[in-house]
Amino acid sequence: MASLFFSRRFYGFLAVFILLAAGLGAQNRVYPAFTETGNSRGATIRGFLDWEKGTISASVELSLANTGIRLPTGRMRAEEILEDEFWRLLRPYILSMQVDSSSTIYDLIMRGELSLSEFDRLEYYIEKIPPRFSSSLNSLSSDYTIAIEKIAAHLPLGPGVRVPPRPFVVTPTANYTGIVIIADTPLPIHGRHTSSLLMPSLHPRIWDSEMNLIFERGMLEDAKSTAPAVFAPRDSIFRPTASGLESRIAEVVGNNPLRIIAGGVYGINPTDPVINRDDALLILSSENNRQLLREGRIAIIVNNSVLNMPFY
Repeated sequence: MASLFFSRRFYGFLAVFILLAAGLGAQNRVYPAFTETGNSRGATIRGFLDWEKGTISASVELSLANTGIRLPTGRMRAEEILEDEFWRLLRPYILSMQVDSSSTIYDLIMRGELSLSEFDRLEYYIEKIPPRFSSSLNSLSSDYTIAIEKIAAHLPLGPGVRVPPRPFVVTPTANYTGIVIIADTPLPIHGRHTSSLLMPSLHPRIWDSEMNLIFERGMLEDAKSTAPAVFAPRDSIFRPTASGLESRIAEVVGNNPLRIIAGGVYGINPTDPVINRDDALLILSSENNRQLLREGRIAIIVNNSVLNMPFY
């Protein structure tokens, strides 16, 4: 009986091991297909995710020595390899972008909310600079840029609230030209006994202190061409201009925005600002101000340290 028990346990463990190995094997077959990074066929990538400028910029360099290419006959082949490799190398960094407080783009694909073929259509939005050789002629490189708002607009809306809420009891408020939420210092994370800097994301939500949803991307009138919000540093709202705003910010929020100091952040990843209920009512009590939400006239002021993220 003991040997039978041992045999069953042994084969049970063996079956679990085989299933785990099969699962890991499946992951290894799928995951590198669109997340492999680093050096490939002699190509390497360096770049920046710049939330302030609203771009991802990358430079891909191909080592001719590592690919066995000789000039001048190999120039066309080098350009072909560079063209083939840049998107495969850039993919992982776009896939890792935070969509909202709980998901990256990679998560959307793994959940089936975005297909890999649909994701790969982002390649068509990339601006490319013609390749150039290094002064030593040892390498060929090219620069690539994609607007973050193009990435945000490319993603599915998903379920959610589509209309800015109307309060039962309105509060007197002025009509503003935009909304500026200042969240550039560590803030309490709602529901946790800790604090964090607010992290930029493609689809940030805004909550009030009673955890009512004030804004999400689905409320935009044109979610496919309007960025949910722009991110900027503190000095962009303290400029020597009539509005006190940097011109890029003024283009979004106008010259007389409502300025709100966030009281907290929310989310598994702290991407969502939490504002005081009284400030939320200043937005929701006016049809003019609710329209600001529909038009995405929102700027979120964050810490400089989270605005520009290099990748290699």
